[in-house]
Amino acid sequence: MRFSAIASGALAALLLVSAPVAFAFDPEKPDAAAADKKDDAKADDKGDMQAPLPDDKTIHQSVTINGKVLNYDATVGKITVRNAKGKKIADVVFTAYIVPSDNPNRPVTFAFNGGPGASSVYLNMGAIGPKHVEFGVAGDAPSDMKVTDNPNTWLDMTDLVFIDPVGTGFSRSDEDPDATKKDFFSTEADIKYLSRVVYDWLTKNGRMRSPKYVMGESYGGYRAPRIAYALQTSMGVGVSGIVMVSPYLDPAAIGDETALSPLPWMINLPSMAAGNFERQGKLTPAAMAEVEQYDRTQFVTDFLAGRSDPQAVGRIVAKVTQYTGLDPALVARMDGRIDIGTYLREAHRNENKIGSVYDSNVTAYDPFPESYDQQSGDPILNAIIAPTTSAMVDFITRQVGWKTDAHYEALSNAVNEAWDRGEARDKPVGDLRQAIANDPKMSVLIAHGYNDLSCPFFTSQLVIDQLPAYGGTSKVKLAVYPGGHMFYARSGSSAAFKDDAKAMYGS
Repeated sequence: MRFSAIASGALAALLLVSAPVAFAFDPEKPDAAAADKKDDAKADDKGDMQAPLPDDKTIHQSVTINGKVLNYDATVGKITVRNAKGKKIADVVFTAYIVPSDNPNRPVTFAFNGGPGASSVYLNMGAIGPKHVEFGVAGDAPSDMKVTDNPNTWLDMTDLVFIDPVGTGFSRSDEDPDATKKDFFSTEADIKYLSRVVYDWLTKNGRMRSPKYVMGESYGGYRAPRIAYALQTSMGVGVSGIVMVSPYLDPAAIGDETALSPLPWMINLPSMAAGNFERQGKLTPAAMAEVEQYDRTQFVTDFLAGRSDPQAVGRIVAKVTQYTGLDPALVARMDGRIDIGTYLREAHRNENKIGSVYDSNVTAYDPFPESYDQQSGDPILNAIIAPTTSAMVDFITRQVGWKTDAHYEALSNAVNEAWDRGEARDKPVGDLRQAIANDPKMSVLIAHGYNDLSCPFFTSQLVIDQLPAYGGTSKVKLAVYPGGHMFYARSGSSAAFKDDAKAMYGS
């Protein structure tokens, strides 16, 4: 999940850079353990620091997939992060699901959500983990917490390790706010320490021979190609594949809707059209192909002509009205330039409802229908916190028995607000290009939902169209499914996503 300006006001766009931090952590070294005890003793003496988190704990569970029972070990644990001087500065908590096997070629997938400030519960209990909690579709409510076996879990084809970055879930920094921001809440430091966490988990669990995959959703989709490249080049770990779910892949392309560039308007229009087509029962690949073709051609030239050509403006207004289903007079007043906020409000205004930026057809009643602008939170964002937090805390503390008095941060406003946006150096596409070039056997799957306006699918389509040929064989597959940012909340889209992943994993 990526926080959006529309969804949560001050939690606006996301990035970017701060000074990196070096890490040198070996969890097996006696001096590291001694240092931990010394740090804990200091904490006890002062009485004003955090109590130590529990040791790793494992329980045995099972899940039924296609009528077959699959047994697995569920572990909640921590990886210690140290600075260049060997001082412990954070604990990163993970949840791992491992199917006992003697096969050294069984894959392991490391999954990250985004935000910044989101824990991994959404991919874990929403998408690919063995248990599923309902959220993110029409009719789901904060008071619902229905946990079931996930028929579309990926556990039958890969072990799964869900990682909560510092400040999310139960992961936490031991440093003061300024040092924490420098070492964890910035783009470059984020990639460095999370890449090391993956390395440390692999060595701690003896899995260096396993095929390794990196998965990221939303801002996690910004992380995934960068972590994969860092693993290749800095950590000495080969990556078999990258999976990006609704990725925040090219921030510069998404841009600013007040800018001169046509790109933000081009990127948003297909997702607006998809939402309209779905409401009419007319969402098909053929219908979307027509929109995309118009978007790449006539829309661009008419947009750039602007008011110098009244006929160009008229053509844009006519097409945008047709594709979005909005009031023609409104579209005309805006010269066919429909921003996301206007679309979400107007598409459902006649019902006194508002649409979600994460899926424009997931709605909530508008508590302030008389207001010109939306005055309430996002329908999905507001409804998702309670069931995901409750389900994850119950699993960790009651089922696994990994006890802590800390609060579980499913979505941390504090992390998002503290994120160092510094000098913009957006590198995911560049790192993706290099990671693919480094390893001709690595595969890439980018998955989106049609209705997502926080990370629209057309961004990824345009990025893929500009990638090198890499010897003439397509290295990157784009899959777009019914639904929105969390398209996997829809059972049909979740099943289709797993089918595409099976082809990638070779199972």
